[in-house]
Amino acid sequence: MSNFRFSALKETLNRPIPEIIYPSNKVSDYFGSMTFNQTVMREYLTEEAYEAVLLAIDRGERIERKVTDQVSSAMKAWAINKAVTHYTHWFHPLTGATAEKHDAFMNPIGEGRVIEEFQGNALIQQEPDASSFPSGGIRNTFEARGYTAWDPTSPAFILEHTLCIPTIFVSYTGESLDYKTPLLRSMSALDEIAVDVCRYFDRNVGKVYPTLGWEQEYFLVDSALYTARPDLVLTGKTVFGHSSAKDQQLSDHYFGTIHDRARAYMQDLEIESHKLGIPLKTRHNEVAPSQFECAPVYEEVNIAVDHNQLLMHLMDKVARRHNFKVLLHEKPYAGVNGSGKHNNWSMATDSGINLLSPGKTLKENFRFITVLVNILKAVHENEELIRASIASEGNDLRLGAHEAPPAIISVFIGEQITRTLDEIEKMPTRDALKNNGNIDAIINIPKIPEILLDNTDRNRTSPFAFTGNKFEFRAVGSTANTAKPMFVLNTIMANQLVKFKADVEKLIAGGMKKDDAIFSLIKKYIKESKPIRFEGNSYSQEWAEEAAKRGLSNHRSTPEALHAFVSDKTIKLFSDHKVMNEKELQARYGIKLEKYIKKIQIESRVMGDLAINHILPTAIEYQNRLIENAKGLKDVLDQKSFVKLSRNQLNSIKEISNHIAAIKEDVEKMVEARRIANRIENLQEQATSYKTTVMVYFESIRLHVDQLELLVDDEIWPLPKYRELLFIK
Repeated sequence: MSNFRFSALKETLNRPIPEIIYPSNKVSDYFGSMTFNQTVMREYLTEEAYEAVLLAIDRGERIERKVTDQVSSAMKAWAINKAVTHYTHWFHPLTGATAEKHDAFMNPIGEGRVIEEFQGNALIQQEPDASSFPSGGIRNTFEARGYTAWDPTSPAFILEHTLCIPTIFVSYTGESLDYKTPLLRSMSALDEIAVDVCRYFDRNVGKVYPTLGWEQEYFLVDSALYTARPDLVLTGKTVFGHSSAKDQQLSDHYFGTIHDRARAYMQDLEIESHKLGIPLKTRHNEVAPSQFECAPVYEEVNIAVDHNQLLMHLMDKVARRHNFKVLLHEKPYAGVNGSGKHNNWSMATDSGINLLSPGKTLKENFRFITVLVNILKAVHENEELIRASIASEGNDLRLGAHEAPPAIISVFIGEQITRTLDEIEKMPTRDALKNNGNIDAIINIPKIPEILLDNTDRNRTSPFAFTGNKFEFRAVGSTANTAKPMFVLNTIMANQLVKFKADVEKLIAGGMKKDDAIFSLIKKYIKESKPIRFEGNSYSQEWAEEAAKRGLSNHRSTPEALHAFVSDKTIKLFSDHKVMNEKELQARYGIKLEKYIKKIQIESRVMGDLAINHILPTAIEYQNRLIENAKGLKDVLDQKSFVKLSRNQLNSIKEISNHIAAIKEDVEKMVEARRIANRIENLQEQATSYKTTVMVYFESIRLHVDQLELLVDDEIWPLPKYRELLFIK
């Protein structure tokens, strides 16, 4: 094993840096060159087909069959000109990854000949085997039928000589088996009601859509070192490893000069991303050594989600060319910062207006405050559901660890907006100003500066923070499919706006003017949502205590957090807006619990295997050396000298023996706890058992193994150490 470790280190030190060849001096020359975007459609489609696709994208109108035949023919012609041989429906099953089944354009026509063929029905729909994808009981194993259906709102793209067509994935009986379907439904629900609300301020608004700008954090590790760590290969994280003498404590990696190897990887990743229309714009070093971040310009949320899923595939693919492995686990290394995926969420109109941008006029600011306060109200009423939307085994290790927001959901809006809301709350009502018929006296909100960001500090400890013209949902895990937290935000906002509109119309029906009605509801919502607002240090124990007093939840683990996903309140919420029915919600609940159980189970098995079959034999080997050394000293020294000189060896032997015994005992207890947990049939109870009876041994086993790492000769230690993994050579 020691040879394996040191050969990996030697291989790492000899890595060449690949030469990066840009397709052009200007990104604009090749950006989107591998996507069937509107420019390509305008070139390849008839005017009729082009207009039909745009109406489907902009208005959700159904595309007729004769048009789909034209689109499929155009896609085929474009793709073949790009040396494409196959096509696939690219979708997001409930594994959290992406899936694809490739079919060739080739179709036999007899006489030993073939033609390239791609018809409209192949574009619209495919039938991949649904039996082996997670379904949460919606589909039995013997019921294999499932359907993928074209999503025309997300451009098709070419990846590795294959035309990839973004699609939804549903069961034979119509339930969604993916992340995209509820996302699209939530966007439709939000659009319908948000347009109505926006027309209180601008009658010309025709569409409202959510936007997303994600920030993807990740680690890079040399592929040879990665291969030498079975725990990294099998779990994505290190289950053992003593902290390096130097890691992130000097903060010298954050925003520092990017290492040549890492920069070459980033440049290559950007080229591949830009070809596929992913607008990557930012790259930088993150806090921990070998941790980095990339971020694009914001996009419509469905496209942004597709691009993030595609990016995670590209990250791994490009990393192989650079002899790196990308670690997307939320906590691959203990003792240093983990990785998240900050989701910058907002809403925009068809005229390009960001509804979370403070305005320059009274009416614009009134609209801004209205939207903002409704978001606060929505988050306050659904904070448990929001927590459930980001729950996972990996994210549990990160949330609340003084490096990421806590499991308590709160909202930061900044000092200036807080002051504005406080002033609005104190303003008199219409009844108090009967002698003043000027509505402006009521809604004359103090001017909000045009550049709000410079006047509001950022709160990196808040899970949901306003950052100038968007909310940054910082608690999302780095491995997550961003569709889940996004369709939750979309749906709770749609639900809140429905309530808001109903309340406004009720007041108007009672004789109140529109602006008076809106303003009175803003005041009411500001008061009711106050408990969700927190401007201080969310890491502090004081906040945990204060949050409990405010009635906010603090679900620290996935099993307890997930229950909110199937509460009566949540089932009604998603059913009312036709985003998901109870069957679909229960399925996702079961899938998430099962995934949590399996992740802990795999980690437990890896930990036991490494401890018993790798660490203990190494420790015993070194212990035997010390014993032989002690025996040799006894043979050549008198008793007094032997006692004096052998004291250190004897103490080390005893210390190693104690750690060996403790590891063996804890592993045996952990395995037995796992056996008991595996016999539990109820998933909620089984997940809880894994959390409370299996995981409790992880810390103890690791503690003893990490102590052995300090005692055993470095020459024979079997696993690459943190000082080797964390720093790019």
